Amino acid sequence: MQQAEDFRAESQALAAALQDLPEADLHRVTLFKEWTIDHVLGHLHLFNVAAETSLQGEAAFATFIGPIVKNMQAGMSILQCQFPWLDGLSGRALFEAWQAGAESCADAFAQADPKARVKWVGPEMSALSSITARQMETWAHGQEVFDLLGVERQEQDRIRNIAHLGVSTYGWTFLNRKEPVPEPAPFVELTGPSGAVWTWNDPQQDNVVRGSAVEFAQVVTQVRNIADTGLETQGGTAARWMAIAQCFAGPAETPPAKGARHKA
Repeated sequence: MQQAEDFRAESQALAAALQDLPEADLHRVTLFKEWTIDHVLGHLHLFNVAAETSLQGEAAFATFIGPIVKNMQAGMSILQCQFPWLDGLSGRALFEAWQAGAESCADAFAQADPKARVKWVGPEMSALSSITARQMETWAHGQEVFDLLGVERQEQDRIRNIAHLGVSTYGWTFLNRKEPVPEPAPFVELTGPSGAVWTWNDPQQDNVVRGSAVEFAQVVTQVRNIADTGLETQGGTAARWMAIAQCFAGPAETPPAKGARHKA
């Protein structure tokens, strides 16, 4: 499954940026909800292991995720929920555990049936969607790390997977906010890092999102406000979607304010 290799490459790109970082720098605070780099790695590690466990069947996944869901239902934040599972793992040791876990997760999904159904915290999904979501989370949370380090990430055309996820969650963005889904969905035309042009949905003159695939991915993962990108929208539906777009599961989140997320 190519998406498994794309997830692996995404994880390796983030690992390369952190490989030579001093231990103390792993505890620096990012612009994402005051999470540290260490918090980001713990979050990615937990859910990479959860995704790999989901391939082992419903019972194995229920056993793994049960304590985490119980803590969430008790009012703990998604960040707080990872600490009991990590059991003190942090710093370089966590970095190495996350690296090994990401490789193991990629290996497992590379051999999986893309159409196999797997359980998740929310609705079940295909194995292909599951590993694409892992790439998306790694890339999105990686953004706050690259921003903090003042490094420009070298993007690749595997960003198309995340853009596709952003387009396919168009309806979810509105339903998650208990709003009616405007039809038809906008025509989306994006340019990848290689210069390749990708399109989705029926061509329309007055209902369009157009621009960089990387910037589109930044907006749908809510690591940038659309006002901080060069994306162009035409029509009220396209503008409304980009103002609230959310390609990840969970409660409706408010995108960052203009200028709130940026490279150091």
